[in-house]
Amino acid sequence: MMEKKQLFKSIRPFIGANNFEESRRFYKDLGFSEVVLSETLSVFKVDEKLSFYLQKAYVKDWVDNTMLFLEVKNVEEYLEILKFKNLSEKFEKVKLSEIVNNDWGKEFFLHDPSGILWHIGCFY
Repeated sequence: MMEKKQLFKSIRPFIGANNFEESRRFYKDLGFSEVVLSETLSVFKVDEKLSFYLQKAYVKDWVDNTMLFLEVKNVEEYLEILKFKNLSEKFEKVKLSEIVNNDWGKEFFLHDPSGILWHIGCFY
């Protein structure tokens, strides 16, 4: 039997942007660092395992149905950090919710400037 090796290093979803420049500013404000790959594509990273591609591409049905889950160590602390950044005031379409308690854990929701829905939470 073949020895099991870790074959996977990371996963990076591709998300779209209605206004690419505004979305780039938003994700930098969130704390991601940007690596520009081309005029229409950037990768946003915290580290090698936590990253995603932002495209200068917008298909309403696709973007309206895109959701990402970001697991954090402390939901309350991260929500306070985001509130302090005043993202809803800086970006017209950004929405930030309060914490919701679920049977599996707790989370809050953040809509980016294009409508991408981020679930930000932690498991019990």
